[in-house]
Amino acid sequence: MALGIPDELLPVLVPPVFYWIAAGIYHLVLGSTDKYQLFTKEEEESQNLATRREVLTGVLLNQAMQIALAALVFMFTGTGDGKAGAAARPASLLEVAWQLAVGMLIMDFWGYFWHRLVHENKFLFRHVHGMHHKLIVPYAYGGQYIHPVDAMCGEIASTVFATVITGMSHRTSLLFIILLAFKGMDDHCSMWFPNYHPLHRWMTNNTAYHAVHHQHQGFKYNYSQHLLATWDLLLGTNLPYSVEKREGGGYQISTRNKDTKAA
Repeated sequence: MALGIPDELLPVLVPPVFYWIAAGIYHLVLGSTDKYQLFTKEEEESQNLATRREVLTGVLLNQAMQIALAALVFMFTGTGDGKAGAAARPASLLEVAWQLAVGMLIMDFWGYFWHRLVHENKFLFRHVHGMHHKLIVPYAYGGQYIHPVDAMCGEIASTVFATVITGMSHRTSLLFIILLAFKGMDDHCSMWFPNYHPLHRWMTNNTAYHAVHHQHQGFKYNYSQHLLATWDLLLGTNLPYSVEKREGGGYQISTRNKDTKAA
């Protein structure tokens, strides 16, 4: 037990709290200036099809559903902390690192192909995934503004599968889910910190990469989620782009149609 919470409930209750604290820092502190913004306020207001209140309500309802379902799952599928595992040898740091790495690869695989499916299947996009794409200009806490079917098939099922198949303990699962929550929140923050944010500076699949996907010209590209852009690069669904400083402050994204040959 940690923080007065049974171990099997740690991966369920702690990540949403972490999500809102991190999103609040991005939104209220880092987002208080135009210096880091990839889009202007005018672009957000004119392009987004869902209000911030609708997004806030949708995320809270979605998280409530995820908490209820995940609580049931983790009560019965924990591999390293239950009665049988109480006397088991704790996993070494190397074993935990292996579990996290394999878990992320599973999430990347699942995330890419589910994400591509809900874009290329017109019915699923219209009735399921289109909800998330009401945010043409995303923001930090909008990362979990998704349809319940998206949440169930794209997030909950893949997370449970990754944690169970790798044999993660409840506490390792907690770390894993927090990492996923932070990455998803950062991918949707629409802010750019090229000099000192390691995800923005060193990773291909970052905030700008995903912001391209949310733009109309990027709907059929940049499907990769979570960590790496591997599957986009292997299957040719990555859209080239550049991030440039915007006159007046902030940054802007420029894309090039893949079918257009450079002069």
